[in-house]
Amino acid sequence: MAKFRVFYGYWIVLVAFLCLLTYSGVGYFAPSMFYKPLELEFGWGRGPVSAGFTVIYIIQGLSAPYIGRMVDVYGAKKLIVIGAIITGIGFFLLYFIHHLWSFYVCYGIIGLGMTAFSTIPATKLVTAWFQKRRGFAVGIASSGIGAAAFVIAPIIGTYLLPGFGWRLTYVFLGLLTLVLVIPLTLLIVKTRPEDMGLLPDGARRQEIPRESAATSGAGREWTLNTALHTLTFWLIAISFTAANTSHTTIIQHQVNHLTDLGFPMAAASVALGVVGIGSTIGKFLFGWACDYVPAKYMATIAFSLQVIGVIALINLTAVSPAGMVWLYVIPFSLGVGGWLPNMSMIISGNFGLASYGAIFGAVNVAMNIGTAFGPLVAGFMYDSTKTYHGVFTLLFVMYAAALTAMVLIRRARATKNK
Repeated sequence: MAKFRVFYGYWIVLVAFLCLLTYSGVGYFAPSMFYKPLELEFGWGRGPVSAGFTVIYIIQGLSAPYIGRMVDVYGAKKLIVIGAIITGIGFFLLYFIHHLWSFYVCYGIIGLGMTAFSTIPATKLVTAWFQKRRGFAVGIASSGIGAAAFVIAPIIGTYLLPGFGWRLTYVFLGLLTLVLVIPLTLLIVKTRPEDMGLLPDGARRQEIPRESAATSGAGREWTLNTALHTLTFWLIAISFTAANTSHTTIIQHQVNHLTDLGFPMAAASVALGVVGIGSTIGKFLFGWACDYVPAKYMATIAFSLQVIGVIALINLTAVSPAGMVWLYVIPFSLGVGGWLPNMSMIISGNFGLASYGAIFGAVNVAMNIGTAFGPLVAGFMYDSTKTYHGVFTLLFVMYAAALTAMVLIRRARATKNK
């Protein structure tokens, strides 16, 4: 068999990176850019339009366990291709909308499609191809989520929407999804290194350790059912749901908050872009660190950095110097970057890979529903108080819950044989 100069697993990482770049660019950062165009076109309020974002993540949360099971049974490659096609169709249909209900239906289709080509299959692929360097590989792949903030988002906001209007921009997002995701997936993706006569990390058989911190759950026949009977699963779900709901709410509202305090829109927009850059760096750093330090400890550090950022954000005032924004942006963005590599490593380390997709998807149920409703609840809280102080105080409490749950996590032990 021909030898690869670069371990083939890194081509898998590239595909996973592009999947997550696309997912984040079109499904996380793009929706907020369509608020004003749709409001001007149809007279819809920002509340009803922003509810489209909620629809995307509700559908993702509800479909995640089923998509996870399908990834485990049929392989990530098929699901990625099908998911990209469904997402593309959803964006193409947005070209024809004239009513709010059709807008929600299209966003629901997009949410379903994105679940099938984003975090669940992408991390499942990478974890199968790497063992000793799993954290490093997942960190590189997941950096695509942050990279979308300064790769795809500026293209949409600066060129597409002003130059072509919102309908054609939706069509472009559909084409972008198909082009970035499908060709390389069909050409490159192999579900496991064994399918090519290879081993994880490109190692020789005798170099594979019997058990490591990253794969300690792999020797047990964990299923979703047995995982659900462990305290470890529920602590993981509580911790990442509380933290991810908090950081998504902050990201979706930070520009409004900073401009309310009197910071120029340019400075607020730069701060948002830097959050994307810092998140990208954080994913790489936390992923690399998880190969040497238990992911539980790295997640604790990531959450703590976000808490530092929230404290700085709460203490910003209208008379704060512009430089004070960086006391929030830098620790917060680096901490945000840790969620996916840490979560992937904690789940694979505790429950192995056999049912990784189903277990990861089950955690995603609560996490995506929190992501869907967090920004919406924050908006209503602001409308009733005309300040974000109460919102950020609540998020501080949620981070405390995330940290407490993470500290309490212990190695998963099955309570029953199912």
